[in-house]
Amino acid sequence: MSSLNTNIAAMTALQTLRSTNSEMLQTQNRISTGLRVASASDNAAYWSIATTMRGDRQSISTVADALGLGSATADIAAKGIESAIDIAGKIKDKLLAARTPGVDRAKIQSEITELQESLKSVIDGASFNGQNWLKSDSDDATSTRTIVSSFTRGSDGSISIGTISVDLDKTRLVDSTTGTAAGLLDTATALPNATATDYTVLDLDISSLTDSEDDLEDLEAMLSTVDTSISKMTDAASSLGAIKTRIDIQKDFANSMMAAIDKGVGQLVDADMNEESTRLQALQVRQQLGIQALSIANQSAQSILSLFR
Repeated sequence: MSSLNTNIAAMTALQTLRSTNSEMLQTQNRISTGLRVASASDNAAYWSIATTMRGDRQSISTVADALGLGSATADIAAKGIESAIDIAGKIKDKLLAARTPGVDRAKIQSEITELQESLKSVIDGASFNGQNWLKSDSDDATSTRTIVSSFTRGSDGSISIGTISVDLDKTRLVDSTTGTAAGLLDTATALPNATATDYTVLDLDISSLTDSEDDLEDLEAMLSTVDTSISKMTDAASSLGAIKTRIDIQKDFANSMMAAIDKGVGQLVDADMNEESTRLQALQVRQQLGIQALSIANQSAQSILSLFR
């Protein structure tokens, strides 16, 4: 039945064209944003998961930055203690040379004094971001430094923060506390025979020593003290090396986690551009056909008018 009031064909063609235009708009949005799920209305579950994962990814990125800072601090401390070991070795060589009877120990002491000043400068300079693991306060109730190493979200949504601890008691070469000496290089040691004040690696003085048996024994005691300090600093350097290795491993893991999260989020919400571009071309053809179909349906009323001519 043909009707002037109700054009069924035109209504159907119009509805189809509107549906095609709606699908085309959705496809164009996906192509322009690159996202299949850009808002909660597209897919509430996927959008919620992706949003949480993006937040966790940002937290892990912050952890990676903290690990980078910790790695730099550990590296500076390790370089500083390596230099300290080298300088202490030179002081040991000077003391060994001073053991020879008849040498001018005052001149040797002048060289040792310069080495001691260099040693102090190295320790003071081994600082990064205000942190100096070679010169710290032994009276500090928290002589342990912690570095944020991980961020984890449990299945129940709870989060946990992992840390790497650095015991400064093992790396302290000089005690920064006034009137206290608890470092590997500033701990006072008594001489076997001298009545003078105790000495440390940083202030030992051989200029007044003679070739007497007692003075030579004192000199050998100083030599032994320096050698023992070098051994302890070597252990401290090994500890710092292990800490830096652990930090670097955690940093690499954090970078891997960020890459995995990016991939996971992409699989949830990213649009397949090949599929969407192909779909857009098909919708463009459907749109053109829909316009033609609507035009043909609107012309059907003209055929009824011709019956009255």
